Amino acid sequence: MRKVTHGGYPTFIKPIDFIIINSVLILSGWLLDIKTTEKVMLHALLFSTAFLLFGEYTKCYLYRHKKNKFYSRSRLFLTGFLALGFIESVRTLITGFDTLGYLALLDSRFISATVYWYALPLPFLYVIRVVIASYSAKKCVRVAIIGVTESGLAAEQALRHGYSDIRLELAFYDDRDPQRFRELKGRMTGPFKGSVMTLVAEARAGHLDEVYVALPMVALKRIRNVLGMLSDTTVNTYIVPDLYTYSRNISQIRYIHDLQAIGIFSSPFEGGGAIVKRAEDLILGSVIIIMISLLLFIIAVGVKITSEGPVFFEQDRYGLSGQRIKVKKFRTMRVMENSDRVVQATRNDPRVTRFGSFLRKTSLDELPQFINVLQGNMSIVGPRPHAVTHNELYRRQVENYMIRHKVKPGITGLAQVNGCRGEIDALFKLEKRIQYDIEYIQNWSLWLDIKIIFKTIFKGFIGKNAY
Repeated sequence: MRKVTHGGYPTFIKPIDFIIINSVLILSGWLLDIKTTEKVMLHALLFSTAFLLFGEYTKCYLYRHKKNKFYSRSRLFLTGFLALGFIESVRTLITGFDTLGYLALLDSRFISATVYWYALPLPFLYVIRVVIASYSAKKCVRVAIIGVTESGLAAEQALRHGYSDIRLELAFYDDRDPQRFRELKGRMTGPFKGSVMTLVAEARAGHLDEVYVALPMVALKRIRNVLGMLSDTTVNTYIVPDLYTYSRNISQIRYIHDLQAIGIFSSPFEGGGAIVKRAEDLILGSVIIIMISLLLFIIAVGVKITSEGPVFFEQDRYGLSGQRIKVKKFRTMRVMENSDRVVQATRNDPRVTRFGSFLRKTSLDELPQFINVLQGNMSIVGPRPHAVTHNELYRRQVENYMIRHKVKPGITGLAQVNGCRGEIDALFKLEKRIQYDIEYIQNWSLWLDIKIIFKTIFKGFIGKNAY
């Protein structure tokens, strides 16, 4: 059975993490002379289990090279923080707000003893990762790419990025006349060394470590011939599938028994992903609603006293799987448009009230959508929903537009934190938004959601194109 591999890294490091976390926490409990050993063991087991589960969705166990040391370290400590928050939330619900009395020796004015105790294993986990990276790192990798093609150039770029801290000796080989790929050759950074037979001779002589076959998928006979020759060598051989010939929206590989299928129009929120996403929305949504409750009341009073009409405005939008939902907003206009014809707000739009203009520019009119989040028809992070009438227009104008409805719409999203907000007065602006939406769906992780939320807090509320 074929499988996706990261050099065995996740399979190897997960049991080590589990053992280290439990060993450190139980040992520290013994050194502190804690009498309730059973409680310590239970907390250690729960924390280590939560750490491994959250690590899947923060991509803590995705293998990375040395250049991403801080990137990996930040994910490691983020995973620990999320596991701590989850365990403490569960413990608080069960036992109330009583702290871990048996850890009073570590108490602090700023950080509770619980945080200190749970943080103890994290330095050990990081040291283990540094040791593994140092031991497994190669000093030099000799690579050959067969095929001066778009896939070959993409493979070269990826390899140089992945091996950026390792000396990479990379060269291209192709049986075609160099005149046939003259334009592509100008974009190569590695040298062109000749035919495939030249490569095979170097592989047999032990001068190569890895070979990447980047020929077009239609060249089946050529690929089989190349693989036949390389089978007489000991070089590691990989095929770079030219999948983008079919679609640029590949998001995942799915396993059905021993069958592998490439996911193109698919959602990342299936199985465990759906549970994590919903838990994120419920926990963060509830906390945010409580924090902004006074602000919601002040804005509601402001809307009511500055113009006639209701405080809230509900508009039909498309949600998950293209189903209609009612999206809540603070009313910012003198009209209540929710018909088959909805005109987007423009600069100095006479329909917008003075107070409504302020709310729209700061995105404060979107805050009631946290109610939608708790109801389950929206997420905190996801593609921004458009009015139904605009949706019907855009789906005919932009290719792959409806892919964004494979997930729940969001209050904020990757497009919004990258400046794509406000009026859509040109098609390229809409296309840019859709690109970001599809990129979000393809690369979703809990860590990505957290980054988008933080970017929204610090720079995503105010936009010069929001009227």
